[in-house]
This record gives sequence, structure tokens and C-alpha cells, in this order.
Amino acid sequence: MQVLGVIPARYGSTRFEGKLLKLFNGQPVIEHVYQRAKKASLLDDLLVATDDKRIFEAVESFGGKVVMTAADHVSGTDRIIETIFDIDTRLVINIQGDEPLLVPEMVDQAVRPLLEDKNLEVSTLVKTCTDPDIYNDPNVVKAVLDKQGYAIYFSRHPIPHGGKIFYKHVGIYGYTKEFLLEFKDLPVLDLEKAERLEQLRILENGYRIKASVTEYETIGVDTPEDLEKIKQKYNETNKS
Repeated sequence: MQVLGVIPARYGSTRFEGKLLKLFNGQPVIEHVYQRAKKASLLDDLLVATDDKRIFEAVESFGGKVVMTAADHVSGTDRIIETIFDIDTRLVINIQGDEPLLVPEMVDQAVRPLLEDKNLEVSTLVKTCTDPDIYNDPNVVKAVLDKQGYAIYFSRHPIPHGGKIFYKHVGIYGYTKEFLLEFKDLPVLDLEKAERLEQLRILENGYRIKASVTEYETIGVDTPEDLEKIKQKYNETNKS
């Protein structure tokens, strides 16, 4: 296998427990994500990695592939590493389980740089943005890139300071399996601790992240209000 997509799916959530099983347009959020990701042209296979029997059964019920993992993982990346350890694949794509408006092309955009550059180990997506509310929102991660499109830094704070046009980070990642197995042993350093951003562990330990600019927008389900926003956006987009 060349490219495996994995959707880490945790039931517990501080702000919105069980959010992946909440219904949207008659289907649970996780089903929307799975069915959309499955349409990506560059994935060879796709599975959900979960710590909860309720999510496991929900994915099985709509015909998706799902595996159970340990319940004590700190992050979705840790859950993915357990999942892919014995799977023969070169690339692994980390797809967020709480973004039911995911566009399949976004998954392909995370894959392409890794297929085109055999020396690249990590890829992700960003989107240009001008909204000052998003710029100042600590819940939205901002990115700074160099002229080749490699990430210089990620922050919850407004960076670069005073910029009117900035990059909003879109949390889809692509990795080589080899890198993921190295990542699990990397030390957590000061920047990651300060920002609470796992991707800074990669940069701070000397690895590069290639960021592709996407035109697509998603909304993560972090609160019940987010789910209502998604329903509204979906209805607006699909009006006849």
C-alpha cells in the first residue's frame, strides 16, 4: 500500500462529548467525514482508529473500516502510530474526525507533496485568510511559511504581528510511516509546551513541514454551536 488515510476518533471531548456521533443531515459526523475522505483519489485505503465501542459500532454500521486502540493516548497522532505500526504502507494521512464538510481534494492536496518529493516527511494544509476575528482567535492556529512553502512557525497568537493577510492552519497532515515511528520518540520541547501545538515538536526537532495552500474551508465541531454553523453552511451550499 502506498497511501493510507486514518481518522483518529475519540469519544471524550471536554467541550462537546460524543461530538463525532452527533447527527448532521441524518448521519453522524464521523460518517460524513469518512464518506467524504473515501472519495479522495490518492488514498489506497481508509480506516477509523477509535478508543470507544460506540464509535466502533457506528462506523461498522455504515460499512466503514475501523480498529480499536488504547484509551490512554494523549493525541490523535499517538493513536495513529499504534494503528499503523504493523500496516505495510509508505504514507499515512491524518484526517480530522470532526470536520464533516471536508472536501476530498483537501486529502489529495496533503498527499501530493509526499508523492512528488521522496525526501519529504511531513505535509499539511493552510488557507489564506483576512478575517481579523480569526486572526485574533487563540482557538485558530496561524502559520508562517517561507518562500518555498515550508512552515517556519505555528501559533495560536496573531502572527506575523499586524498582518492583514495571513495563513490559517488546516489540520490535515501527511507523513511517511518511517517519520511517524521516529516522531513517537521525539522530545517535547519548549515551543510545543508554550503553544500547546504538537506540530511544533516537528519543527523544533529539526524536521520540515511542507504546507500546501488550499482554497477550501472547513469547520471543526468543537461545540454544539459549531454543529449548528455547519448545518447552516450545508443548507446554504445545497439550496436548489
